[in-house]
Amino acid sequence: MKKTDSITTAADSKNTVQSLAKGFRVLQAFTAQEPELTMADVARRADMDNATAFRFLNTLVNLGYVDKVDNSRLFRLSLKVLDLGFHAIARSDLRAHARPILRSLVGEVNEAASIGVLDGSGVMYAERVQAGLTQLGVDVRIGSRVPAYSTAVGQAILAWLPREAQLDVLRGQPMLKLTDTTITDIDALVTRLDDIRTLGYALSNGETVAGLYVLAAPVLDIDGLPVAALSVAAPAHRGSLEQFKDNALEAVLDAARQLSKSLQATGGYATRGHGAA
Repeated sequence: MKKTDSITTAADSKNTVQSLAKGFRVLQAFTAQEPELTMADVARRADMDNATAFRFLNTLVNLGYVDKVDNSRLFRLSLKVLDLGFHAIARSDLRAHARPILRSLVGEVNEAASIGVLDGSGVMYAERVQAGLTQLGVDVRIGSRVPAYSTAVGQAILAWLPREAQLDVLRGQPMLKLTDTTITDIDALVTRLDDIRTLGYALSNGETVAGLYVLAAPVLDIDGLPVAALSVAAPAHRGSLEQFKDNALEAVLDAARQLSKSLQATGGYATRGHGAA
C-alpha cells in the first residue's frame, strides 16, 4: 500500500463511527434468500463474536429495525427498514407529482392541501401547499408528524392496509384524547377504518386540532395499496362539516386518483409494503 493510501485510510478511520458501521453490517447480514437468521448466523456474516452480535441485535430490536421470530431463536428485518429506502428514493417523485395537484386544491374554501405518508405509527407530511394568510391555527410543515390514529390523512392510509398492519400501527403508540372528538378505542377505530374504505375517503371534525375540518383520500399503487394520502383542510368557522365535505369531496377524490395514476405510470414510486412484498 502506498504511504498516501495509508494516510487516507487512517483519516477515514478517524472519521468513522465503528459501532454504527457494525450495526449496518448486522442489518446487511439478512438477505432475500435467508431473511431469518440466528444470532450465530448474524455474528458469522457480520464478522463479529456472538456477544457483540447479541448486543447489536437487541439494540436493533429495541429500535424497531429487527424483529424476533416468535417461538424461535431467529431474527428478521422489520418493515421499518423499508422506510429508509422509502424516504430516500420515493418521496422526491411523490412531491414532484403532488405539488401542482395540491396547488389546484387551495383556494377560497380550502386553506391548505397536503400529502402525508405513514411513518411508523404517525404520519409525516411530505408536501404541503397553503394559502398565504392561513387561519388554520396549526403549524404544519414538510416533515411535521402527527398521530395516524387521529388524523384523516392517517385514517385514509390505514383503511387500505391489511387488518394486521392496521392493528400494528394503532397499537404502536399511546392513543391520547387530543380533542373532544378524538377516537381512542381500537375497536371503534377499526370500525371507522372499515367505513372509510367503503366510502372512499376520511373526514375529520377536529380530531387532532379542535376547530379544523380535514378531508383525505388515499393515493394507491398499482396493486391498490396506499403509498400516501392527499388531504385538504379548512377552519370550522367557515361553515358546517357537511358543507365542507360537499365543497371538497369531488376535487379531493379526483386529485387522489390523478396522483395515483401519475405515480403508477412513471413506475418511480415504491410502496412501503405493509402486508405486501
